Amino acid sequence: MNLNRSTPATMSKTAFIFPGQGVQRVGMGRDLYDAFPAVREWMDAASKAAGIDLVRLCFEGPENELTRTCNAQPAILAASVAALIALREALGQAGDALPAVTAGLSLGEYTALVCAGALTPTDGVRLVRQRGLFMEEAGTAVGGTMASILGLDREQVDAICQEVDGLVVGANYNAPGQIVISGETAAVERAGALAKERGARRVLPLNVSGAFHSPLMQPAADRLAEVLNTTSLSDARIPVVANVHGEPVQTASSIRTALLQQITGSVFWEDSVRRMAADGVTTFVEVGPGQVLSGLVRRIAPETRTLQAGDVDSIAATAEELRKA
Repeated sequence: MNLNRSTPATMSKTAFIFPGQGVQRVGMGRDLYDAFPAVREWMDAASKAAGIDLVRLCFEGPENELTRTCNAQPAILAASVAALIALREALGQAGDALPAVTAGLSLGEYTALVCAGALTPTDGVRLVRQRGLFMEEAGTAVGGTMASILGLDREQVDAICQEVDGLVVGANYNAPGQIVISGETAAVERAGALAKERGARRVLPLNVSGAFHSPLMQPAADRLAEVLNTTSLSDARIPVVANVHGEPVQTASSIRTALLQQITGSVFWEDSVRRMAADGVTTFVEVGPGQVLSGLVRRIAPETRTLQAGDVDSIAATAEELRKA
C-alpha cells in the first residue's frame, strides 16, 4: 500500500480532486474492499488509526452515525484513499505516475495531501478524525449554522454579509451562483432573507453541526494547531492547490499554514479550479465517493473533461481513459 512513489513521473495536464463532507453514504467503498486486497489492508489500517471501526461505519452505517462530522470526515478520507489505491492499481505501470496537480474541497484537501505525498494515509485519517471532533465540539459550544445561496454572484453575497448585523461570512465559493454562507444563526437567517429579496433563486439551510469555515471555528483551529505541530508533514511532490487562496502550495510549512487557515477561512473552490485550468489542466479526475466536484468543475471550466473514480466500474473506465492520454 505504497501511495508515495520515490521518483514519480507526472501525468501531464491531469488533476486528481477529492470530495469533502456531505458525500458520505452507507455502503461507500464496499465494492473496492471486496475487489482489491490493498484496499482491505488500507481500510483495516485506517480503522486502527482513527480509533473507530471505519469498515463497519462505511459499509453498514447507521446513516445518522456516519453523518456526524467526527465520523464522516475520517470515513470519507478513508473511502477516497481506497479509491486512489484502486485507481493506481487499475492503471498498472501508469499508476506510478502522479497527476500534475491535486486539490480537495475542505476535508478533501487532506486526501489531496496524501495523494501528493505530503501526509501519510494513516496520519491523514487520524488528523481528520480529530479535526471533525474539534469542529463538532466548537459548534456545540459556540453555535452557528450555514446556508447555501443559489443564483447570486460573489459580489452580491459578500455585500449582503457586510450589510447584516452579526457575524456571517462567505464560507464556500463553490461555483458561479453557488455560495455557502456561515456564521451566527440569526445573522445567517437574516442574510438568507435578504438574498431572497435580492433575487436569489433558492436559499437552503444546511444540516450542519456548526458554522464551518467562519471565525466561530477558532476554538477548533486552536486545538488543531496543537495536533498539526506534532504531525509529520513533508514537502509535496506535486502542487496542492489550497482552499484558502486558490493558489498552489508545496512546502511543508505552507501546507501547515493553509490547513490551519482553512478551519476559519473561506473555501475558494471556484478559484482553485480556475487556477488549475489556467495552468493547463484539461482533465479532472474526481477520486472518491460521489460526483459533486465533477458537477462543479463542469460549471466552472466547461472546456475541460471530468472523469470519476469512486467504484469498481468507474475506476476501470477512468483508468482506460487515462492510459490513452
